[in-house]
Amino acid sequence: MDEAKYFMELALDQASLAAERGEVPIGAVLVDGLGNILAENGNRTIELRDPSGHAEMLVLREAGQRIGNYRLTGTTLYVTLEPCVMCAGALVHARVERLVYGALDPKAGGVVSLFQVGSDNRLNHLLKVEGGLLAEESSTLLRDFFKRRRGG
Repeated sequence: MDEAKYFMELALDQASLAAERGEVPIGAVLVDGLGNILAENGNRTIELRDPSGHAEMLVLREAGQRIGNYRLTGTTLYVTLEPCVMCAGALVHARVERLVYGALDPKAGGVVSLFQVGSDNRLNHLLKVEGGLLAEESSTLLRDFFKRRRGG
């Protein structure tokens, strides 16, 4: 199995754990340039009563604490859904090098679908962006979660 797929599967595991907690099933894993996991988590907005409790934000915070720096240069974020504008902005501010996401988010995507935060040349940092890795698995997890929530 290739490295990217392995880390995305870990992100999917975090998304599944989020769903078990009643959170929207989105998971993220942040990896340094050597392939070491710096942080992994799933959505916790409800649990933490925090609108910024997205999986991406949580792993950025944890990794920053772990390495002692808010700059996370040379890192790759694997996340099951295209980040929103808030999370994409945080990735730029943290200087994350690369973003790999699963499914597109046509309603709130901040990287490709609605906005292109990570590739806007007016910003002081650009992200290398790769999308679609295990997109079907990511989409299915979200679709099934919302179907159950609606009682279907």
